[in-house]
Amino acid sequence: MSAVVAQTLHVFGLRSHVANNIFYFDEQIIIFPSGNHCVKYNVDQKWQKFIPGSEKSQGMLALSISPNRRYLAISETVQEKPAITIYELSSIPCRKRKVLNNFDFQVQKFISMAFSPDSKYLLAQTSPPESNLVYWLWEKQKVMAIVRIDTQNNPVYQVSFSPQDNTQVCVTGNGMFKLLRFAEGTLKQTSFQRGEPQNYLAHTWVADDKIVVGTDTGKLFLFESGDQRWETSIMVKEPTNGSKSLDVIQESESLIEFPPVSSPLPSYEQMVAASSHSQMSMPQVFAIAAYSKGFACSAGPGRVLLFEKMEEKDFYRESREIRIPVDPQSNDPSQSDKQDVLCLCFSPSEETLVASTSKNQLYSITMSLTEISKGEPAHFEYLMYPLHSAPITGLATCIRKPLIATCSLDRSIRLWNYETNTLELFKEYQEEAYSISLHPSGHFIVVGFADKLRLMNLLIDDIRSFKEYSVRGCGECSFSNGGHLFAAVNGNVIHVYTTTSLENISSLKGHTGKIRSIVWNADDSKLISGGTDGAVYEWNLSTGKRETECVLKSCSYNCVTVSPDAKIIFAVGSDHTLKEIADSLILREISAFDVTYTAIVISHSGRMMFVGTSVGTIRAMKYPLPLQKEFNEYQAHAGPITKMLLTFDDQFLLTAAEDGCLFTWKVFDKDGRGIKREREVGFAEEVLVTKTDMEEKAQVMLELKTRVEELKMENEYQLRLKDMNYSEKIKELTDKFIQEMESLKTKNQVLRTEKEKQDVYHHEHIEDLLDKQSRELQDMECCNNQKLLLEYEKYQELQLKSQRMQEEYEKQLRDNDETKSQALEELTEFYEAKLQEKTTLLEEAQEDVRQQLREFEETKKQIEEDEDREIQDIKTKYEKKLRDEKESNLRLKGETGIMRKKFSSLQKEIEERTNDIETLKGEQMKLQGVIKSLEKDIQGLKREIQERDETIQDKEKRIYDLKKKNQELGKFKFVLDYKIKELKKQIEPRENEIRVMKEQIQENDPILKWPQRVEIHLYNFRKQVRKVLLWGTLPQMEAELENFHKQNTQLELNITELWQKLRATDQEMRRERQKERDLEALVKRFKTDLHNCVAYIQEPRLLKEKVRGLFEKYVQRADMVEIAGLNTDLQQEYTRQREHLERNLATLKKKVVKEGELHRTDYVRIMQENVSLIKEINELRRELKFTRSQVYDLEAALKLTKKVRPQEVSETEPSRDMLSTAPTARLNEQEETGRIIEMQRLEIQRLRDQIQEQEQVTGFHTLAGVRLPSLSNSEVDLEVKTN
Repeated sequence: MSAVVAQTLHVFGLRSHVANNIFYFDEQIIIFPSGNHCVKYNVDQKWQKFIPGSEKSQGMLALSISPNRRYLAISETVQEKPAITIYELSSIPCRKRKVLNNFDFQVQKFISMAFSPDSKYLLAQTSPPESNLVYWLWEKQKVMAIVRIDTQNNPVYQVSFSPQDNTQVCVTGNGMFKLLRFAEGTLKQTSFQRGEPQNYLAHTWVADDKIVVGTDTGKLFLFESGDQRWETSIMVKEPTNGSKSLDVIQESESLIEFPPVSSPLPSYEQMVAASSHSQMSMPQVFAIAAYSKGFACSAGPGRVLLFEKMEEKDFYRESREIRIPVDPQSNDPSQSDKQDVLCLCFSPSEETLVASTSKNQLYSITMSLTEISKGEPAHFEYLMYPLHSAPITGLATCIRKPLIATCSLDRSIRLWNYETNTLELFKEYQEEAYSISLHPSGHFIVVGFADKLRLMNLLIDDIRSFKEYSVRGCGECSFSNGGHLFAAVNGNVIHVYTTTSLENISSLKGHTGKIRSIVWNADDSKLISGGTDGAVYEWNLSTGKRETECVLKSCSYNCVTVSPDAKIIFAVGSDHTLKEIADSLILREISAFDVTYTAIVISHSGRMMFVGTSVGTIRAMKYPLPLQKEFNEYQAHAGPITKMLLTFDDQFLLTAAEDGCLFTWKVFDKDGRGIKREREVGFAEEVLVTKTDMEEKAQVMLELKTRVEELKMENEYQLRLKDMNYSEKIKELTDKFIQEMESLKTKNQVLRTEKEKQDVYHHEHIEDLLDKQSRELQDMECCNNQKLLLEYEKYQELQLKSQRMQEEYEKQLRDNDETKSQALEELTEFYEAKLQEKTTLLEEAQEDVRQQLREFEETKKQIEEDEDREIQDIKTKYEKKLRDEKESNLRLKGETGIMRKKFSSLQKEIEERTNDIETLKGEQMKLQGVIKSLEKDIQGLKREIQERDETIQDKEKRIYDLKKKNQELGKFKFVLDYKIKELKKQIEPRENEIRVMKEQIQENDPILKWPQRVEIHLYNFRKQVRKVLLWGTLPQMEAELENFHKQNTQLELNITELWQKLRATDQEMRRERQKERDLEALVKRFKTDLHNCVAYIQEPRLLKEKVRGLFEKYVQRADMVEIAGLNTDLQQEYTRQREHLERNLATLKKKVVKEGELHRTDYVRIMQENVSLIKEINELRRELKFTRSQVYDLEAALKLTKKVRPQEVSETEPSRDMLSTAPTARLNEQEETGRIIEMQRLEIQRLRDQIQEQEQVTGFHTLAGVRLPSLSNSEVDLEVKTN
């Protein structure tokens, strides 16, 4: 054997799917399965001791502990055969007491076991299709009885003994509740189930003949001698505060007290498979455990109910609810309370309740806490620490700290301390993690997730990412030994990054298949890789090229490692060998002896080597490797080992496997070869803390200090107040007590005087009574003396009388004796004579008998001779007949055998056909359900498409209207701007004219008589013209401004609504993209798993298991339906909807084009009208200028304009040369003025009519979003100037 030894130190993990997977050995020690071991864990001192599984064991199935806590029974599968191993727990270390592995009956595996109350008998239940219940006297390996429990292949979950009776047994399963009794070498059923069968998941004994049972529909039953006595339903309700609570509806007669006996748990997969038809809203009772006050039972995911017995009434009620707490480190905290409680166990003193869940977690709660938390649900706490609930995919360790980093398919990263055996950090993520590596300093990790490769900081209480790389599904990553580089695998390419600049310095390409393992040499100058393509490459990082290569297409490598001197590469793969490779050549191949090596590691000293196998064992061997089978093999895990590592000091071996467990081993070399590596410097205690965290902590500490000071001052003040109040109260109480004492003293004095009086009275009364008593006593003595004398005389007389009677009786006795003796003599003589006569008669009879015997012998001899002759004849006759019968019997036996074979084959065919019919019926029901659900989905999609079509049409119509309005508003804005400019240009010349004419009036003031009236008329005329021009358009413009503002507000609301819909559409698009990424990740994982399955193409059994695992992992029940026809229907529906939408889109485009043409014609028409209006305005201007020139001519004729006009007036007025052509004839001034006024009035009326016509034009709107200035201020300014 090898001199390299490994000793198990600690394990982090639990196998929750082992039946009855947790129980107490004593008050401090619990026992639970982990890997391929049973672990004894001391809760107080935190140490672990191990009970290893049997050699070549394929995993534990069920556990059972004896009631006296002395024996432990483990059900295993060893080399495809079932076995039950019984250990003696009291010995140190635990030793095997018996192994039950030779069976006279068919059995595949044992799924449930139970010890009898006296621990002498063992009950074991086999799995379907046999479903045998075996009753063992296990010390002698003797089967006392065996009976088949079920013939319908229904799963059986639990068997148990009565706590007081070795002969009474209970069995529960799907549609099965049976009570049996062992008598006369057989197990006989004593009760038959009445009513509708239930799926009974768990049970426990209440008393000698009373059992409580839980079902998958949340019901609890009490059976007494097989008859139902009580029933309770646990219903899940939604309370008002949003959290689920459990309400227990009780409909019972009575319930008695439950003893503290734990219930063994069935297989969780069997329960889920058998209860899949039950309602999802009903809590499933997977576990029941009883204690002195009542019992506890699981009541749905994450909940346990406690039932207690009421004092007055004889039944139980729900007293407490215990929940699994929310995990703050999880990415989805609500998932923590969605795990089913599979097993419950009370400590011997009933101080602690321990629970195991379907996610491999252990929880505990102190029962005293449940008493404190009345009215509110109590919460479990982790018994040790959170454990992995899925296969571990990555394992890493560092140099400067005693840390182990693991990642798992449960999407979590955990850091363990192998010195203190504790969990340092734990965090869950959205994506699965495939690989992990720790920096040698222990401050950083690199993790390969399904979507990205992340480089993270290990803070004091968190794991934070600070760099991400777009490397999807990184299966391997590793820091270099110096920590300045790290490598990550992306499919068949290795990317090398530097940890200083975080850049990709090299990409190593050459593998044609997936890379499964990479390893650095000691000085980080080379990198060795191995993959599924059968290639092992040695890369030079300085050049980025391969130095050596070894390709073997027939082998898919699982792991590679390199010797400390980097000269020899060791590789293990699918060909059941361990290879030594040097200089591109395979030096040696060492057989693995019918197992597949999945991991390999060599010590830093180069003296020890460890390999992990596909059956979960590890092999320790020395180096150089021996040619023979020289290694130590240790039972470790219940699944293939995925990763193995040695710590830097070669003291500890770390192993992780698909069972989700992490083992730490102490390793050493017995021969002492090599130098023991001791640490010169202790482990680092530094941790990373961010500056913001430190500042927050400092701020919190400062706030807490100030708060403490405030509380101190407040408490001192309160204490002073209390002291003052208490001193006042004490003073008041002392005064009060003094007064009461004085009053009591006076009362006491009064009572003393009364007492003395009463004493005197009682003394006299007693003396009188004593005298009276003495006199009565003397009288009674005299009377009694006289009575005694009379009685004595009577006694003397009776004594004389008795003497005389005695003498008479003695005389009578003597006479009777004499008569008796005389009669006896006479009878003796008579019977002696009679006896002599009888003897003579007897002798004669004997002589006759002897004579008859001689005659009988003679006749007998003659008869025998006759009979012999007859027997000989009959014998010959019947021998001949027997030969004939034997020949016919042999012929009939052959025919019978043929008929039996035909009958058995027909019966098998009938069973197969019935099974096929049932499966087809189930598939038909599933398909009908899927068809109905898909029809509903199609109807819903059609409605949704129709609604979306309507909304699209409405929105497009609305968008078209808004665009049209926007274009019209732009045109109207242009027209209004032009109008405003023209009006301003018209107002400015008039103001200048008014100013000039005022100056002229001031200059010609002496002669202002008749011309003054002309000036007044002109002033009134100008004022009326200005008011008509301003006020005619002002209300219309104000109304248009209001319309602008209203439409602007409506457009803003529409824009807001459209933005919200756009955001909703973006969110939906992001969700669809996320779904697409999830599907891509799922497809990638499926491809990876499928590729892994291909490695087992030469092993049909493993390939079958892997394919079945793939089926269970990826195929949902709805996927089992044939989707081909459905896909074609969906495709046809999709094409039809697409054609419909395309037709609608084409019609909408045509409408848009048509509406655009109409809009263009309207636009041309409106522009022509605008041009005509502008022309009319220009004509009005010219007419106004002409009238202005006439006014100036009149003024010149009246000699009012002798002086030269100002320059600004000359700029706005037409040239005087143009007016020189006017007629020189002069009319009467009054007639001329009246004619001018009449002409202006007609012109104003015409302008008003045109304005009204313009207002009646349809679609004339103002521009939204622009508030024009009011014209009222301009009017006021004009009036002030004119005044």
